[in-house]
Amino acid sequence: MSRPAKRRRLSPPALDPSQKAPPSSILAPADSAFARSAEKWDLEQAYEQRPRKLKKSKEVTKLPIRTDEGWVEQEVSQASDNEEVDSFLTSDRGIEQASTEEEEVQQAVPSITPKQQVFKAKEELARLATLVNEDPEEHVGSLRTIANIGESANVTVKKLALATQLAVYKDIIPGYRIRPHTEEDAKAKLSKEVRRLRNFEQSLVGGYQQYLQVLSEYATRRGAEAAEEQNSLASVAISCACNLLLAVPHFNFRGELLKILVSKLSSRSKDADFYKCVETLETMFATDEDGTASLDAVTTLTKMTKAKHYLVDEAVLNTFLHLRLLSEFSHKGSHAGVDKDTESTQGKDKKQKEKREFRTKKQRKILREQKVVEKEMKEADATVSHEERDRMQAETLKLVFVTYFRVLKARTPSLTGAVLEGLARYAHLINQDFFGDILEALRDIISRADNQNDDDEEIDESIDDQNEDTASNVSRESLLCVITAFALLEGQDASAASTSLNLDLNFFITHLYRTLFPASLNPDIELSAKSHRLPDPTASDPETQRPSSNKVNVQTTTVLLIRSLSSALLPASNVRAVPPTRIAAFAKNLMTASLQLPEKSSLAMLGLMQKVVKVHGRKITALWHTEERKGDGAFDALRGEGGGEGSNPFAATVWEGEILKMHFCPKVRDAVKHLERGVVDAR
Repeated sequence: MSRPAKRRRLSPPALDPSQKAPPSSILAPADSAFARSAEKWDLEQAYEQRPRKLKKSKEVTKLPIRTDEGWVEQEVSQASDNEEVDSFLTSDRGIEQASTEEEEVQQAVPSITPKQQVFKAKEELARLATLVNEDPEEHVGSLRTIANIGESANVTVKKLALATQLAVYKDIIPGYRIRPHTEEDAKAKLSKEVRRLRNFEQSLVGGYQQYLQVLSEYATRRGAEAAEEQNSLASVAISCACNLLLAVPHFNFRGELLKILVSKLSSRSKDADFYKCVETLETMFATDEDGTASLDAVTTLTKMTKAKHYLVDEAVLNTFLHLRLLSEFSHKGSHAGVDKDTESTQGKDKKQKEKREFRTKKQRKILREQKVVEKEMKEADATVSHEERDRMQAETLKLVFVTYFRVLKARTPSLTGAVLEGLARYAHLINQDFFGDILEALRDIISRADNQNDDDEEIDESIDDQNEDTASNVSRESLLCVITAFALLEGQDASAASTSLNLDLNFFITHLYRTLFPASLNPDIELSAKSHRLPDPTASDPETQRPSSNKVNVQTTTVLLIRSLSSALLPASNVRAVPPTRIAAFAKNLMTASLQLPEKSSLAMLGLMQKVVKVHGRKITALWHTEERKGDGAFDALRGEGGGEGSNPFAATVWEGEILKMHFCPKVRDAVKHLERGVVDAR
C-alpha cells in the first residue's frame, strides 16, 4: 500500500510590484476593522498571562482487572481528580471539613494516662541523659529536648526533667568559667576542634541559663494560697538550686542561684526548704577557697537584710559564723575598711628598689611578654593568689561588720543575740577604731536591760507572734554583752586602747557583779532559750528537728555566766591587772551564789573558784582565815560600785564552804574540799 501524498497549504501568489494593492475601500468592512484591531495585539504578553491548567498524573494504586479482552488498568475516578485543586483555590467550606475530620481523628486516638506519661518520660529522659554524658559535644542539642519534656502539664514529669537536667549539668559543666565571645572572636580563624568546642560552650551556657530561669520561676510560685503541687515543685526547684551552688559555684550565673536561695531566706515561713538554704550557705562558706563566691553571697544577704529592715530570722546572720576568714584572715577591719600592713609594703618597696637593675628596651619588652604568659598560665591553672584571696576576704569582712553594726543601731530584738555572738567570734579581726563604737552600743544595750529590770517591764509587746520564740532575753543578752566586750580586747593592748579611746571597762564589770545574785536565783538557769519544753517527736515542724548553731539559744545561762566571769577575773591579756579587792568581792559572792544554784551549776561555779584560787590565791587567802582579816567595818554584798571594790570584801569571811560540805551531792562536797586545799597551798 503506497503512502498518500502530503497536502500542503499554498500561500497566495505574491503581487507584482508593478501592480498596486487593492484599495481599502474594496475590502469588506469587517475585514478592515479586524485588521486595524489586530495591529494592536500583543500575542506574547497575552500568552504569558494566560492561566495554566496542569494535569497532575496520579499514581494508579488499584490493581488491574481481568476482562474478556485481557488485563485492563483501572482508571482514576473523576471525583478524585476534581478534589485535586490548588491550595489557594480551596474554599472555606473545604477547610472546615478538613478541620472537622482532623478533630474526629484526634478524638479517635485513645488518651495516655498520667502513669504512662511518667513511664515514657522516664525512658526518654534516661536515654537523652545517657547520650549527653557519653559525648556532650556531639549531643549537646539533647539539653533542649530535655527542657521541652519539662514543659509537660504533668507535675511529676516536670520534677523528673528538673532532676535530670541537674544531674546532666553537674556532670558536663567544666571546671572553669565560660566568658562571652566578642566580635573579634567570631572573626578569628579557628581550627575545627576549637570551633566545635566553642559551639559546645555557647550551647551549654545558653541551656544552663534557661534552666536557671525555670528554677527561679518555679521557686517563687509557692505560698499559702498556692496548690500543693506547686509547693512540691517549688521544693524541687530550691533543692536543685542548692545542689548546683555546692557542685559548681565557679560557673556562670552564680548570682542567679544565690537570688533563689536568698529569696527563700527572706520569707517568714521556716520550713524544710528554708533550713536547706541555710545549710547550703554554711557549707559553701566553709568550703570556699578563693572567697569569690562567699563575697557574692554575703553581698546578696546584706542587701536583702537591709531591704527587709533587718526583720529576718537569726539563722541568716548565723551563717556568717561559718566563713573561712575567721581562721584565715590576718588583718583587722571595721565597717569602713580594712587595715593594711604598711610596714610589709614599705619593706617590699625598699627591696624592689634595691634589686632594681638596668635593662635595655629589648630586655624590658621580653620581660613584659614573660609576665603576660605567666599570668595566662596562672589563670589556666585556676590558682588563686594570696593577695586576691585576702582582697576578697577583706571586702567580705567589711560587709559582715556593716550588717552587725546596723543591727545594733537598729536595736532589732530578735537579732541582737546573734549579732553579739558574731561580734564575739570576730573580735580578733576588729580594729580599735571600730570596737570603740561597738562598746558604746553594748553599753546602750546593758543600760536598757538595767532599766527594764528596775522597772519590772516586760519585753516590747509589738514583736510579732512568729518572733516570740526568738525574742531577746534581756539577762542573757546582757551577759553576752560582757563576753563580747572582753573578747574585743583579748589579744590586744587593752591599756593603750583604754587610754586612747577613753573606754570604761568598769561599767561591764559592775553590771556583771550586780547580775550575779539575780542569776543565781533564776530557776531556769540551766535551761537554754529553746529548751523550756521538750520537742514533739511527731511534729512536722523542721525547726524542732534541726539542731541550731546559734550559741545564744543553745548555751544555758550558767554557761554564759561562767564565760563572762572568766573574762572578767581571768583575762588572757593581763591577769595581774585585776585588783585584789575586785577578786575578793567576786569570790565572796560566788561562794554565796553556789548555795542557791542547782547541782551542775554549783559544780561549775566551784570549778571557776578553783581556777581563781590557783591564779590569785595569795590575794584572797585572808577570806578563809578570820585572824588574817585586813578590812575594817562591815561587808555590803549589794554595793557594786567599781565591780564590788566598794563593798569592803576583806571585812567578810567565806563561811559558805562549811555548808557546802554538807551538800547532798558528793561531787559538790569533794569540790569544796579541793578548793580549800588550794587555798592552803596558796598561803
